[in-house]
Amino acid sequence: MSPIHRHPLTVPSGAIDANGHANNVEYMRWMQDAAISHADAAGCTAVTRAAGASWVVRSHHVEYLRPVFAGEDLVILTWISTLQRASSARKYLILRVSDHALAARGETHWVFVDAATGRPRAILPEIMAGFQIVPAAEEPHGWT
Repeated sequence: MSPIHRHPLTVPSGAIDANGHANNVEYMRWMQDAAISHADAAGCTAVTRAAGASWVVRSHHVEYLRPVFAGEDLVILTWISTLQRASSARKYLILRVSDHALAARGETHWVFVDAATGRPRAILPEIMAGFQIVPAAEEPHGWT
């Protein structure tokens, strides 16, 4: 499995705000959806649930570069940039398919927590084995 996950989506009309383009909040939702898709593909979602654990976002940052509009096809590239004892950083590129334009880039910092207590816990070895860290020198900067 490639360490850089591709998550396609079409911008729904419900994502459009009063300015006529996708609302900034939607980008965070799409980043979360891409992260979950990556975890599902790596088999980590099932392992996480079986262990009584969950992932929560501690912080996020999105840099909005170009607006996107209803009906446009996008691809979100996402990858793990760090993986520590109980946390992970994940990066994203949001690309428009029609012209390969970079619409946004972002980063989220996730914490692995006990689902019952909400307290951080060590990431299971099976989960760590499911992901490859992408070094900064190998990160994509656009369409790949």
